[in-house]
Amino acid sequence: MTASPTAGAAAYASAGAALDAEAGALSPLERLAGRGQDLLIRIVTVACSDRALPEMAEELAGLVVRSATALTFCDVYVLDEDERVLEWSGPAVPLGEGDAGWVAAHGRPRAHADGRGLAVPVRSGNATIAVVDVRAAGTVLAEDATLVAALAELFAPVLCSCRRLRTAQEREHAAERFAERAVEAQEAERSRLSREIHDGIAQRLAGLGFHLSAAQRALPDHHPEAAAQIVVARELCDLAAAESRAAIGGLRPPVLDDLGLSAALATLAREADVPGSSLDITVTVEGELEDALPDHVQTALYRIAQEAVGNCLRHASASCVDLVLEHDRDRVRLRVIDDGTGFSIQDVFAPGRRPDSYGLRGMAERAELLGGRVSVTSRPGVGTTVEAVIPRPRTGRGT
Repeated sequence: MTASPTAGAAAYASAGAALDAEAGALSPLERLAGRGQDLLIRIVTVACSDRALPEMAEELAGLVVRSATALTFCDVYVLDEDERVLEWSGPAVPLGEGDAGWVAAHGRPRAHADGRGLAVPVRSGNATIAVVDVRAAGTVLAEDATLVAALAELFAPVLCSCRRLRTAQEREHAAERFAERAVEAQEAERSRLSREIHDGIAQRLAGLGFHLSAAQRALPDHHPEAAAQIVVARELCDLAAAESRAAIGGLRPPVLDDLGLSAALATLAREADVPGSSLDITVTVEGELEDALPDHVQTALYRIAQEAVGNCLRHASASCVDLVLEHDRDRVRLRVIDDGTGFSIQDVFAPGRRPDSYGLRGMAERAELLGGRVSVTSRPGVGTTVEAVIPRPRTGRGT
């Protein structure tokens, strides 16, 4: 026959009578110290372990069962950030439902209806952040009730820190996903424009060039002025076609998708180092990655390099440009260094000036979107260094 809730509450009151008397005078460690050094070692081992939720909650549950006299099961429920459900190894428990949900909603211990279990709140300040729910083969012993309450109080800061860490990690992952989607949207639009130029303008320019060649061949020899105009028109057509091909490559270089960032930077350097130019561009890659960088990070770094190299060609009058890509364990650094004329940072960012004319704002925004930064160092007559540092996204949640 199942005991009534009243009987269960009475059982808890009996089991926890000593607890109420001790709690006011003794700290959790003082209440547990009398149970022996082995328990304190186990507590320190679990509390200092490099665990995140939900593993820390599972470690605490195991500690409770191993340290108790007659408890057979323990579950630790952690309230989610929205304070709507309790999370544990099973299905989430809505706030207010069941013994654990009731304790989380009211912030007070509660005995199971059959008297063979007990749910204790884990409180941080005035807020309940978790619930320790235990069960025994019979009535919960007073010493085990004391143990559960002391461990719940002792581990409150630990679980609170774990919950904050999980919240920070979830926000970090959300920011990474947002950045990835934003870059993907930008690149999808660039790819669309590239296809439209290729299938539209580029094809029409090719057709125009064909008809101009045909007109040139069909024109009688006694129309030299018309022939000269056709030659000029053909040259303009060829120039427009070349610019279209350059625009297509600039919008979305195929090598970035096919071979990755290092190859794309090498291609960028080759295309910028045109025949007859005195500009010497070198690419250096330092360090290795166990896993390839995500596409959106590679794309952002390539765009920053593209803009920085473009600035060298347009403004710097440089003879040497170095592209250096460095892979570290937790971040990627790209540096574009030129020996050009340089400029005054103060003048570029002076009131009334437009620093975006150098593409600096766009480069900074790309890096900041991924949690990184771009710094520019320059001085007239010395050259310019553009450095982008972007953290490597975590491949999974730490444990």
